[in-house]
Formats: sequence, structure tokens, C-alpha cells
Amino acid sequence: MTEQERDEATLGTEPGYLRIGELAKRTGVSPELLRAWEQRYGLLQPTRTAGGFRLYSAADEARVRRMQDYVSGGFAAAQAARLVLSGEPAPRTTSPPQTILDDEAGNLAASLDRLDEPAANSALDRLFSAYTVETVLQDVVIPHLHRLGERWEAGEVSVAQEHFASNLIRGRLLGLAQGWGQGRDPGAVLACVPGEQHELGLLAFGVALGRRGWRITYLGADSPIGTIAEVTRSLQPAVVVLTSVAPGNFLEHAREIADLAKRVRVVIAGAGATPEVARLTQTRVVEQDPVSAAGIVDRDQPRRPDLGRRS
Repeated sequence: MTEQERDEATLGTEPGYLRIGELAKRTGVSPELLRAWEQRYGLLQPTRTAGGFRLYSAADEARVRRMQDYVSGGFAAAQAARLVLSGEPAPRTTSPPQTILDDEAGNLAASLDRLDEPAANSALDRLFSAYTVETVLQDVVIPHLHRLGERWEAGEVSVAQEHFASNLIRGRLLGLAQGWGQGRDPGAVLACVPGEQHELGLLAFGVALGRRGWRITYLGADSPIGTIAEVTRSLQPAVVVLTSVAPGNFLEHAREIADLAKRVRVVIAGAGATPEVARLTQTRVVEQDPVSAAGIVDRDQPRRPDLGRRS
């Protein structure tokens, strides 16, 4: 076995250690910014394999998340890093000006409209470095997707612009989703009902719920109810979340969904999830945005004393 193969084997047996790319995906902070925080402030304290690979621990991830919280709370990066490393309580301060969030949201929208992938990703990198993932999703990404849909219906954006924006945002959400299947109990199965192709809201919900410590099993678009039921019997999740933008997609499978709801807690969401649909399918509807909905599902789940959360 070569030195690199031994390193890879070590990675496979040490699930608590991550390479910088995986750490970036989990936290939403770009590898470049993580390296800068490590080199300038000593925020990250990686170990090295025999082959020289940097490996980052759960403690490194926790420090990055605290750094994000301090930076989003208005602290300069150097001061935030000092607070994280010292463990001192943070002094009271103001949040970053709303204009910063609004400006970067505008930069993102303009970049997506002109099909400029590097600029769009740079705008997202700046947002994720200054604000928590939840804030960026709730205040920038999800509103942009809503406006994109409205502009699409009004004929204000082209097919290319709509597909480009959706695919780029989907890619970033999937990056943030890395590792969500490794969360601890409780578990959640997420799926779009048959006939439903719109999954970005469900992905955002999954990212937000995964960051609360849940173990996510994501089935995605156009998932047969029978398949969802099979997965549920196998994994025994605490909740199944089904989404659709059209009530008819739920109602066409109302009996199957109701049968599923007899065995597991089922939550429905999306524009098609109405109180009437919930009544006919024996489910619960959450009408909030995906990040707020994740908080509601998490809050309503009974907790075991040893259940951990991501910081």
C-alpha cells in the first residue's frame, strides 16, 4: 500500500476528520477563506497525514461556525478569531448593516441574470463568509428563487437565465448538503411527490434541518409514494417531509400518503400544501419558508437527552 493509499484508508476510518473541501461544503465557507483564516489567525488547527494532507476535526468545524456567527454579528475577522480562540464572551455589538446583505443579494441577482458563474459564486462566497447559512438562505436565496419564478411567469427572464440560476443554486445547496446523511437521530426522509420536479425549496429545508443535527435521507424530485414507504419502513425516520407546488400532486396520491401517515409523522410543504390537502392526507402542513419550517419540525420533535446539534 502506498503512502497516499494509507492516507485514504485513514480518512475512511476517521469519520470525524475532513479535508478542506469537505469542511468548506459543510460550513458554506470557501476553501480560500478557510485557508486565510488558518494562516492569518490560527483559527484552524489541522493534523497532517504521513503524506502531508491536512485533516480538519469537529473542533475545527465548530470554530469555523462560531467565527461565522461573530462575523455575521458585526465583528471584524481578526476580533472574531480572537474571541473564538480565547473562548471569551462576545461584547455587545451591532449586526452587519442590512445594506451589505442587500448589496450582495443584488450582485448575486445581476450575476445570475448575465449568466456569470464566477461572479455569482463570488457573491455567494462573500455572503456565506459574512452571514450564517440560515440567514443567506432565508434572506437571499429563497427570496431570489421566488422572484425568479414570478419573473419567469411574467416573461421577464429567458429559459437560459432560469435554468442557469436554478442549476447554480442547486449546486451550491448540494454542496452545503454534504454530510447531512451522517447526522445523528432523529432522521428525516425528504421527497417531492410524484409529478413534482421543483426541489430547491426542499433542498434548502434539508440543509437547514441537517444543520440542526438531523440525519437526512434525500429522495428528491418525482418520488413514488411506494418508494418513500419502503425507505420509511427500512430507516424508521422520525418524520417524512413531502413537497409539491400543486395540490393535485398530493391529492392524486392522497390515500397512499394517508396510509404512510399512519406509520410515521408526515409533514407536507410547498405551494400545493393546503389545509384541505393536509386534512385529506392526514398530514400536517407547514406554510413557512424552508428555514423557518425546518425550525418548526425540529422544535416539535421529542428529544433524547444525548441528542447533539451542530454549533
